[in-house]
Amino acid sequence: MELLGKLLAKFVRIAIPLTLPSRGRVMIYVGLGIVIAVIFMALAAPLLTPYPPTRSVDDPFLPPSPKHPCGTNKLGMDMWSRIVYGARTVLYVVFSAIILSMVVGIPLGLISGYVGGKLDRVLSMVMDAIYAFPSLVLAITLAVALGRSLINAAIAIAVVYVPTYFRMVRGQVLSIKEELFIEMAKVLGVPTHRILFRHILPHLIPTIMVVFSLSATDAVLTEAALSYLGLSVEFPTPDWGYDLYRGKGFVLSGYWWLIFFPGLMITLLAAGFALIGEGLSEQVRREVA
Repeated sequence: MELLGKLLAKFVRIAIPLTLPSRGRVMIYVGLGIVIAVIFMALAAPLLTPYPPTRSVDDPFLPPSPKHPCGTNKLGMDMWSRIVYGARTVLYVVFSAIILSMVVGIPLGLISGYVGGKLDRVLSMVMDAIYAFPSLVLAITLAVALGRSLINAAIAIAVVYVPTYFRMVRGQVLSIKEELFIEMAKVLGVPTHRILFRHILPHLIPTIMVVFSLSATDAVLTEAALSYLGLSVEFPTPDWGYDLYRGKGFVLSGYWWLIFFPGLMITLLAAGFALIGEGLSEQVRREVA
């Protein structure tokens, strides 16, 4: 509980920086506003629309109107309902992927940087090999190999970002482990796991928060790409990327809303995470300076 309290205090101090210059503060608050709004949309989906997202409710290809704010698709499904419920799908994949990559990458980075030696060389070699692949190509390859499903899409995206957390944490540990307070802990016989998770990890929280936000930005776009290629969800499951794919063939016929609203939501959510990451990055730079 004491460790959790320290981590929470560190998060609050960085995430809600009262002394942050106006530009960085505005970026964080705007980004948080967007992300929180999408999360609320996902949680309150049944309250925000009277229509089910997977059934025909009206005539096909109806333009946006008070009855159907985002129009209907070729099957007469309400696009607003698919946007709202699609937020659940996107957030599930994105948060599952990023949390999984953190759970794997952060401990491995801590151990590799602290222990060093042959273990460090082997882990670094493996992570560098994964990191060398273009992220989208690797995610697509893994998604194809694993098969179409939400959890497989999350795993494919997670593998892409494990090296990001590993490399960041390892680099920080290599520097911090030379500090006097770590040397004193070793002399006093403090167990290795206690040094790693109680003395070193709290110092990494600001940087981890930045990487989390920026990797979430990429994960939103990667999830959309996998869905667009048919490697994530199966119809009629609502998903912004998949709806973008299904609507692209009707744009030239004048049904612009079929791609406009899914594309807008993908852009907004990615921008929200990016703004948080950039604002936090500015705060971290100020602390280091």
